[in-house]
Amino acid sequence: KLANKTSLSAHLKIRDGLDFDPARLLDVQVKRIHEYKRQHLNVLHIITEILRVRRGAPDIVPRTYLLGGKSAPGYGMAKLIIRLVHAVGEVIDRDPLVRNVLKVVFVPNFNVKTGQRIYPAAELSEQISTAGKEASGTGNMKLSLNGALTIGTLDGANIEIREEVGAENFFLFGLTAEEVKAKKSGGYYPRQYVDNDPELREALDLLASGYFSRGDRTMFAPLVDSLLGWDEYLVLADFRAYARAQAQVSQAYANPEAWTRMSILNVARMGKFSSDRSIAQYCEEIWHAVPVPMKER
Repeated sequence: KLANKTSLSAHLKIRDGLDFDPARLLDVQVKRIHEYKRQHLNVLHIITEILRVRRGAPDIVPRTYLLGGKSAPGYGMAKLIIRLVHAVGEVIDRDPLVRNVLKVVFVPNFNVKTGQRIYPAAELSEQISTAGKEASGTGNMKLSLNGALTIGTLDGANIEIREEVGAENFFLFGLTAEEVKAKKSGGYYPRQYVDNDPELREALDLLASGYFSRGDRTMFAPLVDSLLGWDEYLVLADFRAYARAQAQVSQAYANPEAWTRMSILNVARMGKFSSDRSIAQYCEEIWHAVPVPMKER
């Protein structure tokens, strides 16, 4: 992994002028930018980590948060989330204390070619969509096949990946699809989660204050208002469980031998997701196609 991280770091530095320390945990979320995929949940947690570093928390594992992806041309909120990622990264880079521990990198023009370099280097795979929203998911398979451990909800292919690699090798958090439905039908009030979580409230207040937008309180107001007003994808409801799972990640990464074992088991147990198995099952169950012997000429 260190060799792959070093290679990725060198490539991004030459191509995009991006720089990060390969010795740190590489935490990766690369996918289409969408509110249901919850890149903003990731960023809210990064903000809480910034504040914890400044308070001198002793248990923070140095990390590089690498994000990448594209939004639909007319999807204003997704574009605002991309802007927020950049803004948080810039604040970290300007702070000598925080930048010694944390780094945020947004990879421009993410595509398959870029992914081929990122997947082998990743150590933590962020698959944090709202349960019940992800149709399948293939990025999580590629990352797990390359030895990245997954932090995620019971959504899409995460369910099958967790079954194959073992629950003890997967950082699970969050509401299930059934719980999401029940919470919405029963009346969901996102502000109650903020009121009961001082760390989350501090992060949202800092975002609303204009701290990440050079004093401009209007820039990220639409994002803050949507979270506090209706929070369609239950970011605030899942935040505390996500933070606890991230603490488990840090604890596990602090034991290199145990982390390496988990990583190896992820690769060894991912055979079900090979294209050979998938196509064979499609032939048998959906296409009803049978093998045809090749005739020798």
